Amino acid sequence: MKAIVQERFGPPDILRLADIDPPRIGPGDVLVRVHAAALNPYDWHMLRGDPLAARLTPDVGLTRPKAPVLGIDAAGVVEAVGADVGGLRPGDEVLGFCPGSCAEYARTTADLLVPKPTGLTFEQAAAVPLAAVTALRGIRTVGRVRAGQRVLINGAGGGVGTFAVQIGAALGAEVTGVCSTRNVELVRSLGAAQVVDYTREDFTDPDGRGRYDVVLDNVGNRPLRRLRRMLTPAGTLVANGGGSPGKVFGAMGALLRVLVVNAFVRQQLRVILPAAPAGPTHEDLMGVTALIEAGELTPVVDRTYPLADAPEGVRHVEQGHARGKVVVTVPG
Repeated sequence: MKAIVQERFGPPDILRLADIDPPRIGPGDVLVRVHAAALNPYDWHMLRGDPLAARLTPDVGLTRPKAPVLGIDAAGVVEAVGADVGGLRPGDEVLGFCPGSCAEYARTTADLLVPKPTGLTFEQAAAVPLAAVTALRGIRTVGRVRAGQRVLINGAGGGVGTFAVQIGAALGAEVTGVCSTRNVELVRSLGAAQVVDYTREDFTDPDGRGRYDVVLDNVGNRPLRRLRRMLTPAGTLVANGGGSPGKVFGAMGALLRVLVVNAFVRQQLRVILPAAPAGPTHEDLMGVTALIEAGELTPVVDRTYPLADAPEGVRHVEQGHARGKVVVTVPG
């Protein structure tokens, strides 16, 4: 099968299109014929083994990547199921977490898949798993957003942010989105009551727009003390990643500081780690697809790349200015 593979850590240039054997499935596995895969910051972190401290974790690899094929998000059709798998059968259209998704076939387990909403294309469906689950956790599970609360989302024009704005609005919150000039109208169209253009206004100034009950920070480009100034006395900060390539600790250091400071303040300082798959994944996937089926959540796709051009897609995501999601199409 055709797949985008990496044999060492490095920049997107080291990725190559190769012919490799399809994955074999065991009794508890599902083989998915991939139609589309989405790219995430998660992918370039795994590609580079970045931050360096992450190489000490079991999923990354110390000197070379443990995952030889790029990707985690996928949408496609079930090709085969193991003997112990129930609830899925060949021909089912699905989306979910499929390690090595930038390939014609990927192996996963049934608990990491859900039915593809009928109203979505495969490209739209592939955009859902990691970004939408992270947004759902940040807004509903960790942030515990309720109707009438004031919520600010930093990075509202990105993959997680575009989902988070919609989820916050669906819960009845007054959402303020922070984004660049070119994304202002997009973020407003997704349900943000107010939009802050960070190139023209300091969104961390509490004297400008008041304080917030919940702040979801998807970028990590502001000091913790300034983010706390934006919160109400009992408000909640949800920190989600951030950081740039080439760091020893990257966002891990900033997230650790959040947890340390939380022990000494009244405000609730929380962290979500968008490593996938982790946590109640199937429940979260069902939660986001339910919102999609209800018409309250729509994936935003920035651009698509053919499988052979996936390295260019990773490069675009790594630059940090994707508008929604970047998707790779896999030929049938």
